[in-house]
Amino acid sequence: MRRWASDTLFASLAYVVASFLTFEVLMPLQNVFFPEYPSRASLLFLPHGVRVLSAWLLGWRAIFALLPGVFLVFAFLGGADVFLPSRLLAMAIAVTTVPAVFYLCKWLGWDLFPHPDRKPCWSCVMGVGIITSFLVSALTNMAFGSARVEYIAFLIGDISGLFFLMLGLYFTLRVMDRQG
Repeated sequence: MRRWASDTLFASLAYVVASFLTFEVLMPLQNVFFPEYPSRASLLFLPHGVRVLSAWLLGWRAIFALLPGVFLVFAFLGGADVFLPSRLLAMAIAVTTVPAVFYLCKWLGWDLFPHPDRKPCWSCVMGVGIITSFLVSALTNMAFGSARVEYIAFLIGDISGLFFLMLGLYFTLRVMDRQG
């Protein structure tokens, strides 16, 4: 029970912090540099990286670990509209798609989950993140009934957010490794 609580705390907190950085820091900068950009989507969506890394580390437990954070972010952005069917569907898509793809890969004989006896395949994790970005973008835009430009914006934001989050994690781990 304690492990579930800590998984949920850390995954949801990471999702909320990544969302805060995205919507309160990066989006205003995006609007300054690209004022004519027609989409309200972020071109650097860090929460997708949190979803991918959580699903990679936690497997299907990531669904429950991320759900409180995803709900809080949707409630912050949408207010009372958080309970609209399209929003609830988008939340379900956000928390289930990435773990489902990791398990599909495992079922196909390509187990990417971390194991103590082997090094992580970061490019493989990034590949799953890109695949899930296509899926999440398409499914979320279908749930919201958004225009095609939104799909492209979600796709760019998810992939760039995952890349920069993984790059930051990589350099952080290298620094920690050198110091320890």
